[in-house]
Amino acid sequence: GAKYRELRKENINVSDFQPIFVQVIRKPERLCIIKRGIKAEDYFPYCEEVSCDVWGILMSMQSLCGEPVSMWLPEKYKKPNTSTYVQGVEVEPDYQGSIPEGFDTILLSEAEYLMFQGPTFREEDYCEAIRTVQTAMDRYDPSVIGYRWDNENPRIQLEPRGQRGYIELRAIRRLSE
Repeated sequence: GAKYRELRKENINVSDFQPIFVQVIRKPERLCIIKRGIKAEDYFPYCEEVSCDVWGILMSMQSLCGEPVSMWLPEKYKKPNTSTYVQGVEVEPDYQGSIPEGFDTILLSEAEYLMFQGPTFREEDYCEAIRTVQTAMDRYDPSVIGYRWDNENPRIQLEPRGQRGYIELRAIRRLSE
């Protein structure tokens, strides 16, 4: 429980706190059509390597979750001399459609994720919105809800949109696994 040094505590101003919604979700087995970079670890270097046109191609494709994703791949999904950061779309595992030239596929297993969703933000403040959610993720201890981080599955980033808040997903496993 809480430890009190004083009988009373002054009220603090909580208006500067940013609420982060956290939810456990399960993603099914899925095929991911991705565009790999060369050595990018994040969005801006990735765009410099492959161009920002990739997103337009991905937006034209049908996906399981209704939108493209960006991911940080663990080593087992990387190919030699390719980036950790990729963009792609998640499709059914038995997808038979076309794959754009220069794209690759990876099969992702069913997994549980913690979805972190920040508050709405002004579009020009997207960097702060991303930092806020990523800081909350870094500080979060999933063991309090019976899980641990699962670094065998990709971390997933959805497009930062001010009207819904920034969303990022990190894979988890039950502590008993």
